[in-house]
Amino acid sequence: MKDIVKNFQFEGEFINCEPYGMGHINDTYAVSMRLADGNIKRYILQRMNKSIFKNVEELMNNLKLVTEHICKVVKARGGNIEREVLQIIATCDNKTFFVDGNNDYWRAYNLIENTIGYAIAENGDMFENAGLAFGKFIRDLADFPAEKLYEVIPNFHNTVSRFADFRKAIETNYQNRAENIKDEIDFILSREKYCSKVVDMLKNGTLPLRVTHNDTKLNNVLMDIDTNRAVCVIDLDTIMPGSLLYDFGDAIRSGCNTGLEDEPDLSKVSFDINLFESFCKGFLGGLGDNITANERDLLPFSAILMTYECGMRFLGDYLNGDTYFKTHYPEHNLVRARTQLKMVSDMEEQLDDMLAIVNKYCKA
Repeated sequence: MKDIVKNFQFEGEFINCEPYGMGHINDTYAVSMRLADGNIKRYILQRMNKSIFKNVEELMNNLKLVTEHICKVVKARGGNIEREVLQIIATCDNKTFFVDGNNDYWRAYNLIENTIGYAIAENGDMFENAGLAFGKFIRDLADFPAEKLYEVIPNFHNTVSRFADFRKAIETNYQNRAENIKDEIDFILSREKYCSKVVDMLKNGTLPLRVTHNDTKLNNVLMDIDTNRAVCVIDLDTIMPGSLLYDFGDAIRSGCNTGLEDEPDLSKVSFDINLFESFCKGFLGGLGDNITANERDLLPFSAILMTYECGMRFLGDYLNGDTYFKTHYPEHNLVRARTQLKMVSDMEEQLDDMLAIVNKYCKA
């Protein structure tokens, strides 16, 4: 690890390098360096998962463009770029990543001290803070030309394409599982009309193309340990052009479930509209007036769409023999799919209440 560290522009003298965080994709370490004044400065060092990220140069260029832009915005409003923005630490030859002798890809960031990420919102205030952070993230990039960014995962939220993949999974029926999940399949097929709405509006320009995070889980917002206020949005690997509806909807999908994503007892799974209101208040507060009328009106639907899409992906993977999502038992993906479809049903029933909440907080 010391040999890897020598390839980055870290300040000070190397002390140690230890595993850090709870990420499941990349290998993450905290590097401790002793400065000339005796103080310790820490950095994040990551070995990127090259089996997932095939185009590291394009991905890292996305991160460089976006983080540099946010730094300028934060500076202009008098913020602290050391805490509010992930900053790439360049290699000794001024590149954004280093390739070692094993053809592994390494990158480094500033480590934002005295912060923590949470997997589950402990209360509405915490989820509101996450919403505020993601709303500000989109606002800070509102004038960044999204078309400059590389599409890291093509068609990631193209629900029309996802639906076509699902139909193919039914037809192939690789594991002969379709016969026993007719209700779940019918649930998804009967809602095909959901798939094209956002995709078509992006194509015809009635929804703006924006820079979106595309992984808006609660634990991708660092919170101040002392105040629990949101500090910085992290995990920027899936930054791509898209719709803010994707970010809002996926945050609601992952954060407003009263049960676990793989809870087999569906009586424990429901849509928590109080958490929806908390996130909505924060998100719209962070966005300010950087939202169009069409985006505002579709915010509740986006929660349904992203939950429906996720359920469809889980069920499709179950039909395909569990080739994409990691599973721990044979019906794991089916259980996951059922929780998402239960959430879709709950959201559909509360759609009017969700829209009333949006209108309560939206400035557009």
